[in-house]
Amino acid sequence: MLTWNGRHYLQEYVPSVIASLGPQDECIVADNASTDDTASWLREHEPSARHVVLDDNYGYCGGNNRAAEHAEGSFLLFLNNDVEVSPDWLDKLATSFENPNVAITQPKLRAIHDRASFEYAGASGGFIDRYGYPFCRGRLFETVEQDVGQYDDAKAIFWASGAALAIRSEVFDELEGFDEDFEFHMEEIDLCWRAQNRGYSVWVEPSSVVYHLGGGSLEPMNPQKTYYNYRNNLVMLIRNLPDAGFATTFWFRLVLDGISAIPLALKGKWRHIFAIMRAHGYVYSKKRDLFAKRKKEKGSRQNPENPATLWPYSLLKAYFVHRKRRYLDLKNSK
Repeated sequence: MLTWNGRHYLQEYVPSVIASLGPQDECIVADNASTDDTASWLREHEPSARHVVLDDNYGYCGGNNRAAEHAEGSFLLFLNNDVEVSPDWLDKLATSFENPNVAITQPKLRAIHDRASFEYAGASGGFIDRYGYPFCRGRLFETVEQDVGQYDDAKAIFWASGAALAIRSEVFDELEGFDEDFEFHMEEIDLCWRAQNRGYSVWVEPSSVVYHLGGGSLEPMNPQKTYYNYRNNLVMLIRNLPDAGFATTFWFRLVLDGISAIPLALKGKWRHIFAIMRAHGYVYSKKRDLFAKRKKEKGSRQNPENPATLWPYSLLKAYFVHRKRRYLDLKNSK
């Protein structure tokens, strides 16, 4: 569990996590150099949690990579500090790993403040479309569904939510952890894509349920979040798209980014438009490094094509043209 000045979150949510652990489990709280009273609170109230204090704020990727170095088990579970867990969630989640090909899994995520609804960042498993737009079973863009059991089947997915992501330790080491260039946002999608490039599966186990607050890093309408979302999505596509159709897919995605700025301009949200421009500027300025990573990833691929879990159509077209608002509706949309 990673935290930065999050004592108020730890106080609210860590007790449920500690209570759910078995004798073989260990809770590590990795502290990104907090300046609040996190340390004293943990010592007084949750002494069984292992408090690992980092020397700087390394963000989500860097903090979790350094935390993983202190773990000794066969499995790692990265859990946000604003997640409340169910009593038996861990045992149910572990059943995913009975399949030896499953390297990464997630529980079903519901929203803390509306427990009948899926949570935005993960719901019942994540996917992306052919242009890299992420969505979930239970959430398409800003439309979040109520959970009425419609996605309770355990199955292969494209990405598992970083809010509650379990991975085999040996696979995490093989992948060299989260890519710290992402800092945060979409780093878990990149990790899952790289795992699938190597022949592993990503899974969701909906019988395991957790509740996520969300929005603790950046507010949804923060221009910095817009920057990371656009930047990291392009970085992820460069690294992971197969050679076949790469140029067409990538350049069309750049066009879509430009089109997406039009409604922002009409609403006067210029800081978000500048954030998109900054994101593209980053990609152009780092193209040599990004394509070096692409070359390295290509050498590790077992499958020259996209993973079977990638939805080969356009989510934008399905959502805005065909007015599809539920994951179930995508089966009849192209």
